[in-house]
Amino acid sequence: MPVPLFLLTLAATAPAPDAPRQPAARDIKAPAPDAAADASASDVIVTATRAPTPIDRVVSSVTVLDKADIDRAQDIGVTEQLLRTPGVSISRNGGYGTSTSLRIRGAETDQTVVVIDGVKLNDPSSPGGGYNFGNLLVGDVARIEVLRGPQSVLWGSQAIGGVVNIVTATPTRPLEESIDVESGSRQTVSARAGIGGVQGPLTFRLGAQTFTTDGISAIAPAFGGTERDGYRNQSVTGRAELALSDAVGVELRGYYSAATTDIDGFGVDSDDYERNREFVGYAGLNVALFDGRLRNRLAYGYTAIKRDDYSPDQDQPLTFDALGRNDRIEYQGSAAIATGIDAVFGVDHERQRMRSTAPPYQPTESAAASLTGAYGQINATVIDGLTLTGGVREDDHSRYGSRTLFQGGGVWRLPTGTLIRASYGEGFKAPTLYQLYSDYGNRALAPEQATGWEAGAEQRLFDGALTLGATWFERRSRDLIVFAFCEDGTTLPACFQPGTTIPRFGYYANVSRAFAHGVEAAGALKIGTRLQLDGNYTWSPSEDRSPGAATNGLQLARRPRQSGNASVSYTLGTVTGGAALRWSGETFEDAAHAIRLAPYALIDLRGEVAVSRQVALFGRIENLLDKRYETAYRYGTLGRSFYAGFRGRF
Repeated sequence: MPVPLFLLTLAATAPAPDAPRQPAARDIKAPAPDAAADASASDVIVTATRAPTPIDRVVSSVTVLDKADIDRAQDIGVTEQLLRTPGVSISRNGGYGTSTSLRIRGAETDQTVVVIDGVKLNDPSSPGGGYNFGNLLVGDVARIEVLRGPQSVLWGSQAIGGVVNIVTATPTRPLEESIDVESGSRQTVSARAGIGGVQGPLTFRLGAQTFTTDGISAIAPAFGGTERDGYRNQSVTGRAELALSDAVGVELRGYYSAATTDIDGFGVDSDDYERNREFVGYAGLNVALFDGRLRNRLAYGYTAIKRDDYSPDQDQPLTFDALGRNDRIEYQGSAAIATGIDAVFGVDHERQRMRSTAPPYQPTESAAASLTGAYGQINATVIDGLTLTGGVREDDHSRYGSRTLFQGGGVWRLPTGTLIRASYGEGFKAPTLYQLYSDYGNRALAPEQATGWEAGAEQRLFDGALTLGATWFERRSRDLIVFAFCEDGTTLPACFQPGTTIPRFGYYANVSRAFAHGVEAAGALKIGTRLQLDGNYTWSPSEDRSPGAATNGLQLARRPRQSGNASVSYTLGTVTGGAALRWSGETFEDAAHAIRLAPYALIDLRGEVAVSRQVALFGRIENLLDKRYETAYRYGTLGRSFYAGFRGRF
């Protein structure tokens, strides 16, 4: 195993209380920090575990980014924030807004669950059913959590790689306002504003963002790309929580995004563009019983993602139209059984629907499926500092039947400042509607399955000023679904549309296996109140293990074996400056390794001046050395970029 190039980034540290804190009158929801959250807060609470849990009682590897972290990084997109965390890599088909795939520990992008304010976000109309991170901007996001490893016991289908949990701001004062405005290279402008407050029993927040850029050519200049492909995005988030009594409350949450992305169709400069609309809605009833020892939540969640592609030069400008919808009803309970022992349990039912067409060549395709699951998990601090976790889930899919999954682990907090974690988890991903029912569908598909484990340790020294840690992980996946091509003249039944003699050039099949393992290391050092150093390193071979395949033993496409981050931040009076390094090892565009993508290192500089306690000016230079690199073959990437702006928190 290679020697780590960098020391790692701090996930967050805080001693766990002896027993789970019981909710106060209005605290029967998962807590979300304010838009101007204090970075020095001592208690780090993880909500990606479905119930607020101190980070020292979470058995899986987790990284928590609070509002101070998000503001300090100055990134426009959530993807860039996630890239700074261990085990995360991306590939992007051009500049801002283009198709963006995020992978945790080498898992496929559609094997990651994305949650926004408690609602799972995926697109049933896409072939893999995953989520495109290209349109997810920071906006009113106040907290980002990355939970790594199989998490299907709590989150069901798709949570093989991990969970990305995104929480928007919740106010804590009678009236709060925030504003962020910045401008920079390629006519890029971003403006965001939010307002909210606590008025008696009502807590509310409304945020909005607009973003526009002339962009870069989606096709790299080395492959003939010359014209710029712009991107525009407008989004709004809102939430309202009403305490009907000391024990009963209702919640409404929503997120809407409308984006237009210029793209290069068929790999050449063109006037093609894509329109994307995303909507997330949530309504919930919270009831706390027995002085808050039993918390109950009954909720309805809805997501809809609509994608339309246009080629203005064609007689039929609309070339693709797709709509994916999810309706989800769930009950969740959490109980404080005894001091140091708590449980979370629930039932959820999800109905997925998709519709897609590619006029004038393809007729409209539509399909639906449902998935019902029941789960339970218990956390028990059996002795001082030692917490054990165990859980089970039963899922029933309307097409392929039922599946039972298990998860367990332990975390041990020693008086020496040492934290030891170990966990085992199982994951699965149901076949998507497209893989089952499209012209290339296969209704005999089985779900993708995975098992994984990890073990790691973290050491805190000098009253928490220095934190060092490392985690070893492994994940084995089988029955992975791939697209199988048909040879000319074949008589294989799968190469004909079901029930017909109409040939097709391919179909989906369960044929692949994969094995991922590696080390994630992280560390952080604070020297006084002025200087902070942190970084992370990941060594993650993710290999094809399909029996008999020519690619057996090769690294999976678009996944680096090695990657890392390092940063330094220094504060002098009201001025803060910093630098960040992001490094990625070589990757390969294809499974056969015919096309190699070279390793690269990017350097960013940033600075901030606090004009007052409420207002700050900031600026940054991204890709300082104007490095040319690729995360996807033939697609362009952003060169040296300058940005400046201001933020206010009132």
